[in-house]
Amino acid sequence: MRSGPGAQAPAARDVPRALAVRVLLPATLLWGVIVGVGLLLADVPENGLNRTLLDLREPALNATTMVISEAASTLVVIATAVVVSGIVWWQTRQWWFAAVPLIALALEAIVFLTSSAVIGRDRPDVDQLDHAPPTASFPSGHTGAATAVYVSFALMATRIRNGTVRVTVIVVCALVPVGVAVARVYRGMHHPTDVIAGLAVGVTCALIAWTWWPTPTRATTDAPTAGASAAR
Repeated sequence: MRSGPGAQAPAARDVPRALAVRVLLPATLLWGVIVGVGLLLADVPENGLNRTLLDLREPALNATTMVISEAASTLVVIATAVVVSGIVWWQTRQWWFAAVPLIALALEAIVFLTSSAVIGRDRPDVDQLDHAPPTASFPSGHTGAATAVYVSFALMATRIRNGTVRVTVIVVCALVPVGVAVARVYRGMHHPTDVIAGLAVGVTCALIAWTWWPTPTRATTDAPTAGASAAR
């Protein structure tokens, strides 16, 4: 996927409409889908995998999953998104391109916080290795945030010219959300469907952010020229 924000900066007057039509509208539809699915699953018993993983716990895995889980904590994810966006802006001087991870993370946070409050699903009925935040279990906020940010990074990495570096960055960024999802289930913090929903929310938010200011089509770019030619 090589599309995404174009090289031309958006005019200030166009930004509010772009955010409303290309960001908030699809995010509202996503929210509706997540709430609908979440309400259907809210009272469905789903502790089998969590109890199986409970029997597999050992100190080494506990420590590894703790590190992975903490990498998706609120402060770490925000700091990571801000730092990477700052570096990208410094390198490209394109704020509308550098803002993609921040838009994705903001969208994910809004969808997650509001939908989990409506759904209110309980966390798995197993011993939990982390302190449970004051939010419901569905969808997984850690998984959603990590997915939104790292999928955004992967999309931005498609513009890296060096093929080896490009593929490496994309693969690493794709593996991080999967690792977070597995860690959250292993640590007893979420049901499997919670992290699946988190992955779906994160990917969708990243794609929405990636297309918030699309590259102009050739027809659009050529329109002024064609008009000028006709006027002659």
